[in-house]
Amino acid sequence: MPKFHLLIAFTLFSLASLAQSVQKLSAVEFSQLLKSSPGAAVIDVRTAGEFQGGHLSTAINYPLNSGDFGQKIGTLDRNKPVFVYCLSGARSNAAAQQMTAMGFTRVYDMAGGMMQWRANGLPESTASKGSSKKGMTLAEYQQLTRKKPMVLIDFYADWCAPCKKMKPFLEEIDKEKAASVDVIRIDADAEKELCRQLKVDALPVLVLYKDGKEVWKHKEFASKNDILAKIKQFSNK
Repeated sequence: MPKFHLLIAFTLFSLASLAQSVQKLSAVEFSQLLKSSPGAAVIDVRTAGEFQGGHLSTAINYPLNSGDFGQKIGTLDRNKPVFVYCLSGARSNAAAQQMTAMGFTRVYDMAGGMMQWRANGLPESTASKGSSKKGMTLAEYQQLTRKKPMVLIDFYADWCAPCKKMKPFLEEIDKEKAASVDVIRIDADAEKELCRQLKVDALPVLVLYKDGKEVWKHKEFASKNDILAKIKQFSNK
């Protein structure tokens, strides 16, 4: 019996140690600590395309979903601080846990990722400054919200798991309610500046408009029934 208790105590101690080696920081805290840690490794675990669209100036791009992520991370010094981030925090959290399991002692994970970084107006670099591609303006977005009596905007990203789950039934709603509701999906990765202006700092985000006015906003996953209930609620007002 004592051995059993000893095993439980050891397991709990190991889990506690793992949690302590990862520190979640707000975007502002992340920025401040980074400034006081010259030469520290900064790892962007998003895709190469996301990285090119904007990243921290000293960041190295090691995509989490690439086959050689573990190999690349393994080249870093495990006893030195490592800063890790993604777009909204999910992938960086997974990367941070993997890194602590590999023996890294100080891993700093930016909560909310680049969405929070941009929401706080912090500086970023782009790999392709010569690109002439422009995103949607706020005025163009406002025009979209008036296309029909009710407009449902879905801010999503291709890598976002809840976004993928919601896509099929959002398309169903768009067809079923075509006479009165327009469902418009906006890629947050492609519309970074618009998301910053609208304070979209998580994914997915649903925004329902009636006659051009915002009547409902929801962060994270929402079921088809929940969305339909909100459309019904505000269509009767």
